[in-house]
Order: sequence, then C-alpha cells, then structure tokens
Amino acid sequence: MKKYVMMMVSLLITGSLIVSGCGKNTEQNSGNGSGDSNNSHTATTGEMHHSDSGELPQGLMEKVDPTYPVGSQVIMSADHMSGMKGATATIVGAYETTVYAVTYTPTTGGEPVKNHKWVIQEEIKEPNDKPSKVGAEVVLDADHMPGMKGAKATVDSAKQTTVYMVDYIPTTGGDLVKNHKWVTEDELSAE
Repeated sequence: MKKYVMMMVSLLITGSLIVSGCGKNTEQNSGNGSGDSNNSHTATTGEMHHSDSGELPQGLMEKVDPTYPVGSQVIMSADHMSGMKGATATIVGAYETTVYAVTYTPTTGGEPVKNHKWVIQEEIKEPNDKPSKVGAEVVLDADHMPGMKGAKATVDSAKQTTVYMVDYIPTTGGDLVKNHKWVTEDELSAE
C-alpha cells in the first residue's frame, strides 16, 4: 500500500510539472521592456498552447518569394513566450497578411490580456475587405490561448507584413515547438 501511495504522489507531481512546463512563463512582450504582467500570456488567463496541426485560417495567401523561404533557418528576436528570443527556428510557412496586436478579455473569464501578439486578418471573425484600424472592436477566431476564440478584442496595432509559421526548440530547453503561429518578418534574422 505504501508503494502504491508513493507511486500515485510521484505521478501527480510529474503530471503537474509537465502541465506547468507547457508555457507557464510565456510572457507577451509589449515592446516597452516593462515586464508588466498585464502584457503576458499568463496574466491570470492561462498559457499559450500550441497546435502542431499546421492548419491555416481560410483565405490566407502564401507569400511569393519571401525573405525567409520555407526550410530556411532563422534566429528569432520575438519574445512572445519564454525561450523564444534567440532561438533558432525553421521556417514552415510564409504568408502575406495584416497582423494585429490586440487586447481582449478571455471568454473563460479573468483579467484582460493586453497587447497579444499576433492575430492575423484571417483570424478575425467576419473580417472586412479592408484591414481593421487601431481602436477597432473585433471578434477573434484565433485559438492561440484558452478563452481567445470568440473573444471581443480591441486592435492595439495593425500592419501589413509577411508572417511566418516556425518550428523551434526553446532556449530554455524542452521539446520542439511545431507550427508556432505567428512571427513577423521584423522579428527574424538570418542565421
């Protein structure tokens, strides 16, 4: 009986470590370096989660002749999540679109997530033909974090650019992150 109890405790601890290791310290960098917890993926709302399916939003167009072609190696300067900045990544896809930083309140409740980077035009429900402007209210179709899909959001910034889907191993260690969505061209440099 004692062995059984010890085994169960061990399994619970291991499971907790695995779950907590799936991005608990995944901060959303606002670009101001303040480290404000309201600008984080974990600001009481949960952590970034990854789908390795590589499924793309309907209507997303591949970039013709991107700066970083599929299969090329790059260094990321993006700091959306712990272990991302400085990591070597492999380009999985390159797409031309409008990219947004948004503030939204998760549908699961909790505090607003400020300056979430990035949501693309094709991840907004019923998008207009024209990109949304800063301050516009939109409904998110993206599912990057728990409570994001269907949430009402305010556009904090918008720009037309090339976005990339990448595979990388975090600089903090851990497993390969597959099909991470999204990194902008200005967050990458040649290896």
